[in-house]
Amino acid sequence: MTTPGSVAAVDLGATSGRVVVGHVDQSAGRLDLEQVARFPNGPVRLASGLHWDVTGLYRDLTHGLAEAFRLEPGISSIGVDSWAVDYGLLRGDRMLGEPFHYRDERNERAVAAVHAAVPPAELYRRNGLQFLPFNTLYQLTAERESGCLGLADTLLLVPDLIGFQLTGAKVAERTNASTTGLVGLATAEWDTELLERLGLEASLLPPLVPPGTVVGPLRPAVAAELGAPDGLDVVAVGSHDTASAVVAVPMRAESAAYISCGTWGLVGVELEAPVTSEAARAANFTNEGGVDGRVRFLHNVMGLWLLSESVRWWERDGSRIVLPELLDAAAAVDRPVTLFDANDPRFLAPGDLPGRIARWCAEYGVAAPRTRAEFARSIIESLAQAFADAVREASILSGVDVSTIHVVGGGALNELLCRRTADRAGIPVLAGPVEATAIGNVLVQARAQGFASGDLESLRALVARAFEPVRYEPRASRHGG
Repeated sequence: MTTPGSVAAVDLGATSGRVVVGHVDQSAGRLDLEQVARFPNGPVRLASGLHWDVTGLYRDLTHGLAEAFRLEPGISSIGVDSWAVDYGLLRGDRMLGEPFHYRDERNERAVAAVHAAVPPAELYRRNGLQFLPFNTLYQLTAERESGCLGLADTLLLVPDLIGFQLTGAKVAERTNASTTGLVGLATAEWDTELLERLGLEASLLPPLVPPGTVVGPLRPAVAAELGAPDGLDVVAVGSHDTASAVVAVPMRAESAAYISCGTWGLVGVELEAPVTSEAARAANFTNEGGVDGRVRFLHNVMGLWLLSESVRWWERDGSRIVLPELLDAAAAVDRPVTLFDANDPRFLAPGDLPGRIARWCAEYGVAAPRTRAEFARSIIESLAQAFADAVREASILSGVDVSTIHVVGGGALNELLCRRTADRAGIPVLAGPVEATAIGNVLVQARAQGFASGDLESLRALVARAFEPVRYEPRASRHGG
């Protein structure tokens, strides 16, 4: 039997963070979320490069948690999730500067050094990860070559870094650790041989813990600041935000694909065992850890970053673009628009993305969009095609016969993107829940606290009862696809 209760989820995304209070009563089929704080997040360019303002994030999230405890004094625990791969370095209890941002240019020069030590095919056999130039092992190689790594005695990924500030405990949650490239696929432990070959110290890396582990109680000073009870638990959730989001996908894993769509579009299927074939490596699919030992077999697509960064660029002159109006204009475009490669690495760094899209078009001899509406439509169509292609590849490589695509996260609100993904994939799309990451965070805590029980399918059944998805049937496609 379970009992009803409440938990607080801290969900940190690449453009914003939020604090959510989740109320769970599995016996009654109740799962309610209340957002109590939202705050911006984004890169800060310092003399040393592109960084995250983790200190500012910690200030904002603790203010949000204080509001959560004011509104709901009965909160039983706190869980933190964030984006993957980025980390802070500590010496003792002192953070050695703000963490680098994964889009910082320093990573590019480290790739060749890593591949000279360990060829890409061997890396894939060892860690099962797709090649992304910002994976933690490349970042750490850049850090080592700068001479700064020798000053540190501990590395903590961003959610674990926040957890340390809250509790004083230093751990590495497994789903996020699996994205570093430093966890062995066969052992599910830190790959000490790989670390040695890359010239990295295994002593930097804290003990691995699974989702649902109680990391520790709040430090007394933090509890007092938040207005929280002494001894309140901080629980390790699926601290990679995609791991939490996949928990909350109300799917039948044997016949569904998911797209966790926000800044990035993470497109894949859930498996019991990894796929490390040469075909999977060539397709740049990754095997990341999921909650309850599941495997997230997926491909990273550039995601709605393409649209949000284009809007940011257009707004440099002080004008304001209303996104729903831009998307309405994009939907009304009545001529075919160019599809570009949404995964081209030229679109990774911040800056003039519309200009880069136009240059891509010129390079490949196709017509560039002419208006902002056409740029937005081109981005949506290109993302929809990339999503459809990734779903097909995931199905072929994994053997999962995909009959439904679930879109969760902010992209679930983008009707044009969901509809065009269904059209281009020829498969129904079920959109929602939007706050899947926070929901997954809440559910893992709730299970640890006794407010929910059962396997992932039991938790997903609760999500399905609480959140009705929007269904998009594939149609005869306009503009090709």
